[in-house]
Amino acid sequence: MKPQILRDLKKDFEKNKKQFRSFINRQENKLDESDLPLVKKAEKYAWTKVNCLDCANCCKTMSPVYTKEDITRISAHLKMTPAEFKKKWLQFDKKDRNWMNTGRPCQFLDLKTNKCTIYKVRPAACAEFPHLTKMPFKDYLYIHKQNIEYCPATFEMIKKLKSLLANET
Repeated sequence: MKPQILRDLKKDFEKNKKQFRSFINRQENKLDESDLPLVKKAEKYAWTKVNCLDCANCCKTMSPVYTKEDITRISAHLKMTPAEFKKKWLQFDKKDRNWMNTGRPCQFLDLKTNKCTIYKVRPAACAEFPHLTKMPFKDYLYIHKQNIEYCPATFEMIKKLKSLLANET
């Protein structure tokens, strides 16, 4: 793991937190389908800057939401019943009514390699993370506002999108 990535993210985020969150808030009412090429360009740029295996901060600091399908698929893979799987690894969040990991980092993260030990059957929320180009994009900006603090790819994409939109005006 490259700890410098997370130190840089934390430093950049703290320095730019208000500015980037304000930018995201403004875009929720402005972005439309005509901005999609800029969004895709920003996302492509982000992946040139970030390799998830150098980071894995999402797996270290966040928990996915486990759907019923995730629980069934993963428990079968682990040769457990869904009830055994939930009892061993998950807790039910009564407020949001979601199944989540009981602790951090994720029990399925290999801390030596930053690889998921159940990658082929991982939760859908993990497979979709960090949701950079979910459509319609502006409907997912609230997720980016949360993830920008934890995910270097989200941070880089928002930084690039801000720059691209500024150059358009």
